[in-house]
Amino acid sequence: MTKTIVAPSILSLDYANVSEQLKQLNESKAEWMHFDVMDGHFVPNLTFGPDLLKGFKKCTDMVMDVHIMVEDPAFFSDVFLKAGADILTFHYEACKDEKEVRMICEEIHAWHAKAGVSVKPGTPISVLDPLLDVIDVVLIMSVEPGFGGQSFMEDMLEKVRYIKKQIVEQNRSTLIEIDGGINADTAKLAKAAGVDVLVAGSYVFRNDIKTAVESLL
Repeated sequence: MTKTIVAPSILSLDYANVSEQLKQLNESKAEWMHFDVMDGHFVPNLTFGPDLLKGFKKCTDMVMDVHIMVEDPAFFSDVFLKAGADILTFHYEACKDEKEVRMICEEIHAWHAKAGVSVKPGTPISVLDPLLDVIDVVLIMSVEPGFGGQSFMEDMLEKVRYIKKQIVEQNRSTLIEIDGGINADTAKLAKAAGVDVLVAGSYVFRNDIKTAVESLL
């Protein structure tokens, strides 16, 4: 079984207690820090800009895993890559066609970063089959993107199993990431289905951070 990576989502960070929570996060077994960037258009919420990413990059050596939920991924991918993203994930649904998805992935690679592509719950995962040669991370949303604290959609695990099979058949090293409603129980289901990377927000930051991260591994 492959090693599980935990990527706490700072969308759920207690911003009145940043120093202490960041200290606990750095002492935990979490390897990635997940940034949910929302533009208020592609999804209804509005969150972080690139300066926050620059600031957090100075405070940790975790991998900066940036998920942009925006209408113009070509523009914003460069903005966040310049700010220090190690992994830049954008939405398939924000692109006009396969060619644009491929172009953005190649642009991310030109920055020596990893390219991720995400799909919303209503999008068939099979749309990514012909693109796995340029995708480093497939991010499956197990809630509707936009807000933290939603319940896990268990039927999304079928997407995990499907894309895992495609990755194996195509002999790719693509990682599967899942985001939404992850806790100790849903993490077990996700890992059993083939997930490599678990994004967890509320569950990590509303509990003892180190203990919560450990319970996901």
